[in-house]
Amino acid sequence: MSEPAFEARADALLAALEEEIGRHEDADLQGGVLTIEADQGTWLVNKHAPTRQIWLSSPLSGARHYAFDEAAGLWRDTREGDDLLTVLSAELGVPVSGAPT
Repeated sequence: MSEPAFEARADALLAALEEEIGRHEDADLQGGVLTIEADQGTWLVNKHAPTRQIWLSSPLSGARHYAFDEAAGLWRDTREGDDLLTVLSAELGVPVSGAPT
């Protein structure tokens, strides 16, 4: 994926996550970093342009890196293959399946 395509896809994802998660939890997007404050702690979701990945820091599952799987249309964990939206939904207990990829 080209850098401009990654930037556009990642920015759209982060904005959609802020809007959708923000309906249920405190979510704030600034400078390409989405900060989510919930009862269990703080989640950080950010884009990492050099690797074309989305990085997640979670108080429940730790640090994870997600690369976009073109065939599936999903951001997949580079180690375990889990889908970012599924992980966030499960950990936060809120629906995030509507966020665009």
